[in-house]
Amino acid sequence: MKKVSKNALIITDESESIQSIAQLITGAMPDYKVKVCSAQNFSGTDLLPAGVFFIGCEESNPSSFEYLEKMLLHINLASRKCGIFTVKEKTVSYLKKLLNDCDAGVGEPLVASGVKKSEITKWIKGILN
Repeated sequence: MKKVSKNALIITDESESIQSIAQLITGAMPDYKVKVCSAQNFSGTDLLPAGVFFIGCEESNPSSFEYLEKMLLHINLASRKCGIFTVKEKTVSYLKKLLNDCDAGVGEPLVASGVKKSEITKWIKGILN
């Protein structure tokens, strides 16, 4: 069985609410080397070492996601697990659509407002398994 990379990448829109969730995710993954980056500063090569990645934004279609959107149309991430998170239910469909063409294994979306670390840990386990 192929060993999964213990590197994780979190791509955010840099909003305060999403940044705080990214920090909870980082804290809930002590066995992983986690890199958090804004979509604005994201480079496609950031995904190469990541066995799992997370994408979070507050609103649909943030301008900072333009490059990420284009890249995900043209890359095969079938071997990668992905978690999407937001604080607004309506943003979930945007995030799911964003990942349609890259074949990443997308777990159950997290719509978080006042979420606890234990809930984040449970959510991450669902993505990794």
